[in-house]
Amino acid sequence: MARDQLQVLNALDVAKTQWYHFTAIIIAGMGFFTDAYDLFCISLVTKLLGRIYYHVPGSPKPGTLPPNVAAAVNGVAFCGTLAGQLFFGWLGDKLGRKKVYGMTLMVMVICSIASGLSFGHEPKAVMATLCFFRFWLGFGIGGDYPLSATIMSEYANKKTRGAFIAAVFAMQGFGIMAGGIFAIIISSAFEAKFPAPAYADDALGSTVSQADFVWRIILMVGAIPAALTYYSRSKMPETARHTALVATDAKQAASDMSRVLQVEIEAEQQKVEEISKDKSKAFSLFSKEFMKRHGLHLLGTTSTWFLLDIAFYSQNLFQKDIFSAIGWIPPAQTMNAIQEVFKIARAQTLIALCSTVPGYWFTVAFIDVIGRFAIQLMGFFFMTVFMFALAIPYNHWTHKENRIGFVVMYSLTFFFANFGPNATTFVVPAEIFPARFRSTCHGISAASGKLGAMVGAFGFLYLAQSPDKAKTDAGYPPGIGVRNSLIVLGVVNFLGILFTFLVPESKGKSLEEMSGENEENENSNSDSRTVPIV
Repeated sequence: MARDQLQVLNALDVAKTQWYHFTAIIIAGMGFFTDAYDLFCISLVTKLLGRIYYHVPGSPKPGTLPPNVAAAVNGVAFCGTLAGQLFFGWLGDKLGRKKVYGMTLMVMVICSIASGLSFGHEPKAVMATLCFFRFWLGFGIGGDYPLSATIMSEYANKKTRGAFIAAVFAMQGFGIMAGGIFAIIISSAFEAKFPAPAYADDALGSTVSQADFVWRIILMVGAIPAALTYYSRSKMPETARHTALVATDAKQAASDMSRVLQVEIEAEQQKVEEISKDKSKAFSLFSKEFMKRHGLHLLGTTSTWFLLDIAFYSQNLFQKDIFSAIGWIPPAQTMNAIQEVFKIARAQTLIALCSTVPGYWFTVAFIDVIGRFAIQLMGFFFMTVFMFALAIPYNHWTHKENRIGFVVMYSLTFFFANFGPNATTFVVPAEIFPARFRSTCHGISAASGKLGAMVGAFGFLYLAQSPDKAKTDAGYPPGIGVRNSLIVLGVVNFLGILFTFLVPESKGKSLEEMSGENEENENSNSDSRTVPIV
């Protein structure tokens, strides 16, 4: 099989870790940094939007977004992301990774700025335009998933490929943290310049008119890291695997990688032409042959990402209770609007610092040591254990003296999500499919994950409501309660363990070994020479 490997691809597989690897991680990772900032910064300002646009005169509590508006504002970017993952994933295989890579960034820059410029003063106008631009922002973010993963996997060497792809994904943690830190800085500056009384003391005066600038600035700043990365992305050469195996231009692939690796690489145009002949007879996406070779793999990557994201995005359910319980966020009526932004941002930054960021970097450190399969299995196992440990004695955790224990268990659940399937579900689809389908299949897997995110974030918001109508949140129908919701999430994580067995281990293997492309070429060549395969 090794004799079928093109010299340019073999040079990438055996290359020592060098500066261009780190450049690629930073260029691709800055996209993920921006993605996380843009997706998660909305949760910092939803309470503020409620106070500004949905104030009810005479109410004992500050205004909040109605359930349908809150779901739209928080969820519309997920819908855009799902569409972007499918569209740009497909386009990345058709046009090439590099051509499409700059497009996603430009969409993100334009829509980040436009989100902050949402028009009008009436709640309906502001929310409608905010949702419109957040959808298209999500569309651009969606494209970054398959393209960043595919580019990094096709640039990396065999030995440390998992760590490099995981490092790109781990930039999400820094993006979430940056969003929190920037919101802390902005809210502190506005609070110092425009002090206001607490809501309980002066309902109308607690939200100063300048507070309208706070959420707009926080959303618009997301355009800066994306804009800074645009030039670097435009200068990146196309990946050798797309150029040689899909576009069948050996000369260009050898020239690009000679420049990147700073070694002389032979073009091998004849070999590429043979591959090109084989490709004309090769199977297409979702053909019978594709399903026979890769159908179970695609089922494995889509199902595990879907199940993981249901559990991962359900964390919204408990954050407000946890933050209140440990005193990070006092009751809303004891603060003014800008103080509330500060407290929510501080809480999100602390969670990112203590739980989210360490989990990602544990994966980076160990993924090429113990492998993707072991990390994913372990992550789902511990998430199942901790969810059931929270659910079964749930009444025990609700007592004030046991709240810290609840927070520890909750933090461990999400530590093992990040040192576990949240990272591996991103890495594996970029390694196990043929080059001509790699970006598309990653996009399909990621879109399945975003579908799970919508179920986790919104389905469980309704599901976790108290069965007693008198105890539900304003505007929500009765649900099955938090305890039963946690049991359902435990079952979801257990299903994740089972579906992980459909995903192959790719540690230490070349992309062509994993995708069976060498085997395809070997079989085609053998058939054409009518030599039996022993």
